[in-house]
Amino acid sequence: MSDESGFEPVLKIDDLHFSFGAHKVLQGVSLQVPRGSIVAILGPSGCGKSTLLRLIGGQFKPARGQVKFAGQVVHALDVAGLFELRKKMGMMFQVGGLFSDMSVYDNLAFPMRENTELPEELIHDLVLMKLDAVGLRGAHAMMPNDLSGGMARRVALARAIALDPMLIMYDEPFAGLDPISLRVIASLIKRLNTALGATTLVVTYDVSESLEIVDYVYFIDRGVVAAAGPTAEIVKSDNPFVRQFVDGRPDGPVAFQAPSQPFREELGIS
Repeated sequence: MSDESGFEPVLKIDDLHFSFGAHKVLQGVSLQVPRGSIVAILGPSGCGKSTLLRLIGGQFKPARGQVKFAGQVVHALDVAGLFELRKKMGMMFQVGGLFSDMSVYDNLAFPMRENTELPEELIHDLVLMKLDAVGLRGAHAMMPNDLSGGMARRVALARAIALDPMLIMYDEPFAGLDPISLRVIASLIKRLNTALGATTLVVTYDVSESLEIVDYVYFIDRGVVAAAGPTAEIVKSDNPFVRQFVDGRPDGPVAFQAPSQPFREELGIS
């Protein structure tokens, strides 16, 4: 996928390999995310989607290949350089990741206080603006434990955009949400990407919702990109792996049965 603007993609990953010990997670993943786009990374549980986000953020270093973000190779940076680069990234964690002993207001104010020298009066206004963008300005005094699942996810989204990042990453943003909250989050992801002029990367296994908001899709399976394409092409694809995912088929390239010896043989039946 090329960036039609002529600029280098905001995020470019080339031949990325990563393992946990002897377990190979990524075995040559290559992808790119053009400026201003919304890109989804789909795949079965355990295929390496969340690991890929950690490699982008510099928490892990690849065994081979590279992650290039905003013109810099992430794993080549020292601690100070990585810290500065991360200010250009926003992250909405799979479980929300809100500080349980801080109010909603202070959860959003925290990255502003830590990473800027803005006066408290301006931070106050910015926090309320971010909360208003996700419809929760009236909840600024609440504690995370008092929020519903959908509200907590919206607060986490507001915190992810607190510093107006260049790249916003979402790790399973739709997991565990009721249909109304799920649709709200999906709408916010698309609307905020446009309003902020940002670039968005969504890692998820929720096919139906993600295909409604993204521009381009990568499917990862067994450590490689199994399929990729613009959303309009993906929904019409006859690729068996894509069809299994899009149609929600229980068996196919992603097998229902884990690899094993023949059942009769294992039971000792001749």
